[in-house]
Order: sequence, then C-alpha cells, then structure tokens
Amino acid sequence: MRTTRDTDVLVVGAGPTGLALGIDLARRGVPALVAERAQALFPGSRGKGIQPRTMEVFDDLGVLDAIRAAGGTYPVGMIWQDGRRAGEHRMFDAAEPTEDAPYNEPWMVPQWRTQRILRARLAELGGEVAFGRELVGLTQDEGGVRAEFASGEAVTVRYAVAADGGRSTVRRLLGIGMTGETVDPSPTLVADVRISGLDRDNWHVFPPGEGEGFLAICPLPGTEDFQLVAQFPDGTAPDLSLEGIRKVVATRSHLAPECVTELRWASDFCPRAALADRFRSGRVFLAGDAAHVHSPAGGQGLNTSVQDAYNLGWKLGAVLRDGAEAALLDSYEEERRPVAAEVLGLSTRVHRGETRRGGATRQLGIGYRKSPLTHETRADPGAPRAGDRAPDGTVAGVRLFDAFRGPHWTLLALGGAPAPDPGGRIRVVRGPAPGTYGPGLYLVRPDGYIGWAADTAAGLPDYLARFGRC
Repeated sequence: MRTTRDTDVLVVGAGPTGLALGIDLARRGVPALVAERAQALFPGSRGKGIQPRTMEVFDDLGVLDAIRAAGGTYPVGMIWQDGRRAGEHRMFDAAEPTEDAPYNEPWMVPQWRTQRILRARLAELGGEVAFGRELVGLTQDEGGVRAEFASGEAVTVRYAVAADGGRSTVRRLLGIGMTGETVDPSPTLVADVRISGLDRDNWHVFPPGEGEGFLAICPLPGTEDFQLVAQFPDGTAPDLSLEGIRKVVATRSHLAPECVTELRWASDFCPRAALADRFRSGRVFLAGDAAHVHSPAGGQGLNTSVQDAYNLGWKLGAVLRDGAEAALLDSYEEERRPVAAEVLGLSTRVHRGETRRGGATRQLGIGYRKSPLTHETRADPGAPRAGDRAPDGTVAGVRLFDAFRGPHWTLLALGGAPAPDPGGRIRVVRGPAPGTYGPGLYLVRPDGYIGWAADTAAGLPDYLARFGRC
C-alpha cells in the first residue's frame, strides 16, 4: 500500500461502482487505487439487471462484448398455482432495438460475473484492486486526503471516492447523513442455489400463501445457478442456511426439499430507499450505494451506481490531467443527486406495483438539461437537446457510438452546419443529419451527453475553456 502521493485518486470499494470508476480513470491516465475491505470480490448475483443505458456505458468502457457473452435476456415469468403452470408474466415491457438505442432491453448478468469482467478490464488498463484493506480513518485538508487502514498502512491522495456500499464507512467518517424510508418492512431473502425440477426457460413465481410471502426462482444465464428470492412476514428472521432455504422451497412450491442441491450464497434485507444528504465533502465524493440505496425492484441500483462513476470519472480526469478548474467537480453532485432522487422514487413505485418496468427503468431518458454544464443556444431546438443523452446513428458511414467510444469529446457538425476544428482531443464528425438528430452542432461530452448545441460555432471556444485541454 502506498504511503506517499503517487496515487491521485483512492476509490474505496470494489463493487461495480468502484471498478467502473477505476476503469474510467485508468484509461484517462489518472493514477488510482481501488481498495476493498473484503479478501475477494462480492460473490453473489444480487444486482443482476443491466439496463440499456448502462449497456451503452459498458460499450464505451470496453466491456460490452464480455457482458453480452456472460448474460442473456430476461426469461418470461411463469406463475405457479398448486404445482401447475397458471400463466405467464412479462417482467419488463418489450422494446425492440432502434437506430438511436441499439441496446433497448435489460440484460441479465449475475453481479459477481459483472464484477469479474470489470476487474479484468481494469487490470488490462494497468489498474489494481487492493483486497483486505479496511478503512478506519480519513482526514483531509486543502492539499489532499489521507486514508488509514486497519493494517496500519496509509495512502495520501488528491481525491477519494466512497464506493463502499449502503453501510459506507467513508460516509460515516465524513458525518454525512441519509434521508429515506423503509419501502417494505417485510424481510427478503436472496440466495444463489443449484436446484433441480425447474426449467431454465422461465422465471418461476410462486404467489404467497396464507401467512407466507412470495417465492421467485430465476435461472441465471451463463451459469447452473438460480437466484432465489423469498419474502417473509414482518418481524421474521430468515434462515440463510441450506436447510432453511430447502424448507422455504418445500413449503411454498411443489418441489421437494432435496431439489435444492447446493447453496452458493445467501443474504437478507428489508427493502428501503435512502439518499445521502450530500454527495461530496471537500475532496471526497460519494457514489453508488454509498450515496443512494434502492429497492431492487426494477433493477435500478447497480445501474444508477455505475452511471455515477461514469459521470465523475471524466470530471476527475479533466481536473487532474487536463488542467480544468477544480470547480468542475461541483457539477457531479449537481447532476447526479437529482437523478438519484428521481430513480429512487421510480424504484419505490415499481416495488409497490404503482408502475411497470418500462421505458423509464431503461434509463435512456436520464439527462442534465438543468445542469450548469449544459448550454443550448439554438433558437428553435428539436430533439435531442443539450443535456440529453446523445443517441446513436450513422453519419457519412460512421456509427456515432463508435465515434463516441473513448475518453474524448466529440463534435457533430450535421446537416450543413459549419464544421469548425476545435483541436485538442476532440473528434469531429461531419455529414448529413441522421434520423436521430436534426441539423446543427452538437458537442458530446465524454460520458455521452450533449453538453453544448448550437447553429453556429460562436461560443464554442469559451465553453470548451472550462474543461482544460480537452
């Protein structure tokens, strides 16, 4: 463990948030260390749903092919009654790929596998994870952050990021509170099991009986495992042992106890929704579950967390590598906290059956129109507007997602709009406007959002000056 400042950023936690941030910093040439309290990556399937917007993020980070190979589409739900198939249930509203959104359906990958893929990519880029590093102390001043670990080792960095989960040690050390509510007081058990007697083509749902909660058993693609989820009455302490899970299965389904042949991982929780009062304290930032805790309904938590990292990564890179003013980092909380609040509400409504898993849960509509980084100067803007996600499309034979991929900015000069060459690390794409855009100039940020849109290049140099040598 480093004891001198040869690392610019310390990322506390090697879940999807911390690993995604590590990747983004590594590809920007920002020295960073991901420190994980545990001795290994998280072993469970918990956050198994990857939404279309996160698929786009993974495309940019260079892991999409591996994610697609490791997972599959969501299976159709099968409702069981008295040991018989009683009907199908679609977990998500169907959506076909389109020109602007080529990944338009959720993808199922067990969280442990997603994390392995992210860690492999981090290593490929020269990054590292330090396991067995339990944070016990954190101090900061105007020059940097000093983190102390239970082992007696320490590291001094310019910035630190809490990606250490809902029970975040960093958040506690900073004294940042969380405001929220219990979404459902009923305890929920989640486990990865091997089980016989069920097909792997359906998500098997057993409705609650008298005095019992529901049971759902979902096949995990690319594995021999099923994820089992069972709800219990308020005040119950779920038995996480193999025998306890066998009893639940035998009581609530037509399966015999011995059909559960192996228990690989288990945990329990009460669904809650909570939002950190702040996403930043000085040189320390909160991201992922350290900043917001979701009900798992709708598959929003992991996705919102990865997108926190994606938003923060390019801004840290701009300040640490490109000479941007440190004030740029203020925009992280300004952009991500409202998004997290909105998504928390969505997760809660899905959990309570007040809305379906549809367009909003895909997260393609998330944007930053009210951000201080957003400048829309067109007199009569159509879609997309500055602050919106930059859609895919094809311009003069160039696929836009291919043009966006990488840690650079992209300037689109479409439909005869003047085509300046701003220089620096900005890729310029010129050509007729595709069906997904109107004519004009669109400056696409490194995280795939339109930061600036105009009819002429006036004002572009002033806008870019805020971000250093981009």
